[in-house]
Amino acid sequence: MAEQETQQNTYQSSTKRIAKNTLMLYFRQILILLVSLYTVRVVLNTLGAEDYGIYNVVAGVVTMFSFLSGAMATASQRYFAFEMGRGNEEGLQKVFSVTMTIYVLLALVIVVLAETVGLWFVNTRLVIPAQRMTAARWIYQFAILSFMVTLLTTPYMASIIAHENMNVYAYVSIAEAALKLGIVFVLRVLPYDKLIVYGALLLLVACINTGLYRGYCKRRYAECRFRLLWDRALFTELVSYSGWNLFGASVGIVKNQIINILLNLFFGPLVNAARAVSAQVNSAVVSFSQNFSTAMRPQIIKNYAAENYEETMRLVLRGCKGTFFLMYLFALPLMIEMPYVLKLWLKEPPELSVLFTRLALLDALIDSISYPIMTLAQATGKIKLYQGVVGGVLLLNLPVSYCVLRLGAPAYSVMIIAAVITLLAFIIRLCIVRHLAKLSLVQFVTKTALPVLAVAVCAGVLPMMINSRLAQGMLRLCVTVVISCCSTALFVWFIGLSGEERVSVSSMIRRKLHA
Repeated sequence: MAEQETQQNTYQSSTKRIAKNTLMLYFRQILILLVSLYTVRVVLNTLGAEDYGIYNVVAGVVTMFSFLSGAMATASQRYFAFEMGRGNEEGLQKVFSVTMTIYVLLALVIVVLAETVGLWFVNTRLVIPAQRMTAARWIYQFAILSFMVTLLTTPYMASIIAHENMNVYAYVSIAEAALKLGIVFVLRVLPYDKLIVYGALLLLVACINTGLYRGYCKRRYAECRFRLLWDRALFTELVSYSGWNLFGASVGIVKNQIINILLNLFFGPLVNAARAVSAQVNSAVVSFSQNFSTAMRPQIIKNYAAENYEETMRLVLRGCKGTFFLMYLFALPLMIEMPYVLKLWLKEPPELSVLFTRLALLDALIDSISYPIMTLAQATGKIKLYQGVVGGVLLLNLPVSYCVLRLGAPAYSVMIIAAVITLLAFIIRLCIVRHLAKLSLVQFVTKTALPVLAVAVCAGVLPMMINSRLAQGMLRLCVTVVISCCSTALFVWFIGLSGEERVSVSSMIRRKLHA
């Protein structure tokens, strides 16, 4: 009896902490979303579709190198949370210092690659009008500097996530959003080349943003003070762990940035502009479900490190549903009203942007259910098989897309290919994690997959029926959003959640209302 009560208290504490951190991340994301919606519209109109496409494809070349830092970011977050789960303060200090050493070495490698292979590619292979090559080169250098500034902040960000102090993101984002909003007005009045000015101002924002995060961590967390030390075993373990994450991270670069370059080679910068719009919308929607996943990640890793496997599996199964439901809440009305939303937002959206955005959201919905499963795989530390097989499947995006485009398929075909391969990778990922962490497939299907599928199908019927009977305009948009949200919420409550989950949510809401 006492053990059950302890487990229940632990579960309620975890749920409360996850809910609090998710709300803080939501506040951050809503603020960023509102600013992004306005700034993208003004920047697109100010720069023009061609310059906007040039910025995204050139900056994307630098972003390709982020798979190097992304691999280390995942590793440092995992090891921070794991050491906290074991209560090892000395281990935290070692992880931070060794991680920072690796990041400095990584920064040097990226600079060399960016200024040799990357610069050669920008100058000789990208399809950029001759009169805009000078601006493109400036943008490339600004993008490299912005990337380097952000890169060396990653260990500090890993510490914040492991400590579950998500409110820091909200506070810093107020400053970040204000600065990016200021860029819009400065861009309009300065008489210089607006594409170059845009890149320079984004670099300035990155520097200020990075300074705020690093300053906070140095004041609040004892482990975030770099000191020279050498732990060969930890260094080897981190590099080995990151090596397989490196392969997994490179897959995301292929799927996003290299496919973007592929579209540039076949169709030119105007198609890149359409894909950039879809990426902005997709990123905004995905971030809402990722916020929930980010809030859950430390809890999953800490419980696994403490060998509390029952609670770990409960968090994973509920997390899979939660990430999908939160994303579907935003994605459903957007997918239905995409033509009007883009027209309202951008006035004259680039051609194909509606179709690109709908397909990008479909792909992201399929992928969203995998986030907690990915975290569970990372928590085990046994990622060689996981990254090797799943990453290999996702890499098929490049050869398949290239072959299809060579055969004369339209530009949007790469988005369809991405969604199909994402679904295949999800099935394979599930089977591998079942082997690594003893995740029950029966429980996953009954407690997660079937409720998710039922909600996705049922919740969309009514809003689509009503939408088809109204004329396009603001009234239809408002009605569609309201009906979609209500329909999703109702079906999530009655079909998506189990009885125990409904009781838990009701109890939490009552406590909040009482407070």
